[in-house]
Order: sequence, then C-alpha cells, then structure tokens
Amino acid sequence: MFLDVLRRRNPALIEQAIAFHQAGQIPANSYVIDLDAVAENASIIKAAADRAGLKIFAMTKQMGRNGDFCRSVLAGGITHAVAVDMECARACVRAGLSLGHLGHLVQVPRAEAAAGAAMRPDYWTVFNREKAAEAAAANQAAGREQALLARLFAPGDRFYNGHEGGFPAETVVDVANALDALPGARFAGITTFPALLFSPELGDADTTHNLGTLARAVEALAKSGRRDIEVNAPGTNSAIFLQRLADHGATQCEPGHGLTGTTPLHALHDLPERPAVAYLSEVSHIHAGRAYCFGGGLYVDPVFPDYAMNVVVAREPASGPETLHGVEIPPPSAIDYYGMIDVEGPRAPQIGDSVVFGFRPQAFVTRAYVVGIAGLSSGNPSVGTIHDAFGRPIDWPG
Repeated sequence: MFLDVLRRRNPALIEQAIAFHQAGQIPANSYVIDLDAVAENASIIKAAADRAGLKIFAMTKQMGRNGDFCRSVLAGGITHAVAVDMECARACVRAGLSLGHLGHLVQVPRAEAAAGAAMRPDYWTVFNREKAAEAAAANQAAGREQALLARLFAPGDRFYNGHEGGFPAETVVDVANALDALPGARFAGITTFPALLFSPELGDADTTHNLGTLARAVEALAKSGRRDIEVNAPGTNSAIFLQRLADHGATQCEPGHGLTGTTPLHALHDLPERPAVAYLSEVSHIHAGRAYCFGGGLYVDPVFPDYAMNVVVAREPASGPETLHGVEIPPPSAIDYYGMIDVEGPRAPQIGDSVVFGFRPQAFVTRAYVVGIAGLSSGNPSVGTIHDAFGRPIDWPG
C-alpha cells in the first residue's frame, strides 16, 4: 500500500536509495529518509497549525529520533518536539529541537526527573499525583515552575493496549487545584491519546470519545473559573485535520507520521504531505525458490489488517513495475532476521540486489539503521549521518 504511493509520488527516493546502497554508502537494514520532503511536509503542517491557532510539537520516534530528520523538521519551521520517552527527549535536544512536551505517552521515571527538568520542557504530562510531585520537586530544585498537563480518562475512551492511565476526568477540577498547590509546578491543561483515529469504515480519520472527554473537562474547568486551558490532542495529524482539531477545542497538535507521509490516510488518499521514507534491504541468499533479504527493521505498524506486500528489487536505480516482487515477512512474534521474496517475474532477484519496502515504520522499536538523503529535490543528493534506532550517530561500516 505505502509502496504504491511511494513509487508514484516519490520514486526518486527509491531510486537514489538503490544507487547509494549499490555504491556502498548506505547499509542494508536502513530506513532511508528524503530530508527535503520532510522539511517540505513540516512547513505544510506548520502553516496549517498556524492557521488553526495550534501549538505544534513534532514526534520523532517513528524515524528513530534521527538527528538529520530532526533538523529537517526544524528547517520546515517546527521548532519544538514531543518526546515519547526520555531517550526521545535527549535525542531531540541533541539535534537542536526545543522540548515542547515530555511525559506522554511514557511517564518520566523517578530517577530521571531532574534530567527532564534540566531540558526545560514547555509542558510535562503526569498520570497521577505521585508523578506530579516528582516533576514539581525536580523543577523546584532547578529553579523553575513547570507547566503540567493532566492525562485524563473516562468511560468510553479508547486506549491502545498498554497505553492506559491518567486521572478520572470527573475529578479534573480537584486535580487542577492539587497540581497548582505543588511548589515548582502549575496546572496548565489536559491531554489524551488518541484524539483522532483512522477509521477503516469511513476511510478517514474520525474524532474519538477521548476528544469529547477533553471538551467536557474544559467545560468543568471553565465553570470553576479557569481560563486559557491547554488541550493537547495528538493522533493521526496531517495538515488537513488540524482545523478539525481546533474546532473541537484543541490548542496543541503533535504530527509524527504526517511528517513522512505515512499516516493511514496517506496510503489511501493523496494528502498534502509527500511520502518521505523507505526501508532498504539487500538480497542475502536464495533458498528453495525464494530470495532472502536482510531484516532488522521489518516492523510494520499495524494500522491495517494484514495485506499482501510487494518490494522493489533492483541492481540499478529503478522503481517501475518490472522491479516488483511479492514478499513475506516474519510475524511480529518472530525475530525478523530475513524477509522472503518471490523470485517470479521478468528478472529474478540476485544476491546483492537492493530491496526497497514501503510501509508505515516505527524505527525506534527496531534494530535498524536510520539515514537521511539530502538534496533529492535539487538533483544533488548526498547521504547524511547514519544513526542507530535510538538517534545516536554510528560508525559504519567500521
């Protein structure tokens, strides 16, 4: 699905990834990013956020917090990041982004609260009073007052398995008062995830019950006399959805896959953002009528039911229909040492061929490399620094 869009809307990324791989400049098992397209996508999303009056924080985990990716986001006008965890926070700050939001989805461990405060996040999400007290104490010790967001939940809200947590929404006024009473902190607003979610039935993104929960919480807070309440509403952010979020009361958005054109809607419709990432591998060996390519990054974010996948297999830069082969990848319960490619077609895969996938990635949960290509839009491409999946530059192949 995503490969079809990538071949149609950004074939240069596929072809240049092959060229650099064959030249020995990009390793197999790499997420390869079109940095120019990322900057362009970021500018499109930033302009839409400005029109809607939304603060905007970039999510970088899906690209492994790659430093060149972060700098392309910055070049596109998005200056702040949301950190899904402390490793994410460190990598984003190291790359030059300011820290806009910390503690959501993953709370800050107690021993790392001081490190979080030292990065001076604009907002810090807490799920309970204990975590609020830790954040407040760390920021008081750092000589600053931290704006806290309270994560809320209510009956009927939807959370991914393992994402649950927060304050009961009906207690939001008491929660706000309690957070305001902490030295070193103040109550600033509320958050949830997801606020927008892809609906296969609609073929569109739809608002969730969670977003309604936030709206009702804002009403309760307003009745208690509170104003200027921040409403952080992440989930399936593309430029085309941001006004919808604002119309439902959001004040903050957090694009992630929108920056690389890999939200579920990008696979179905031509949205303003262009696809900007491919997964690159290499044929390792042939066995029993199938070609095996190196894995390590074959984690397909499961936003669609299982579907038949194709890959581009080529020795020269190409992305036409003659390069396509069916491929099977191991299930999520298995280690993805290899993908298995169908050898039927006009040209059978050969050992050493480049293999290019298109899917929705989450690089930070893999053991893949992440590398950007700059200059594709100007016809003067160059390979950026190769990073590991944690956003750390590495020496390769040494």
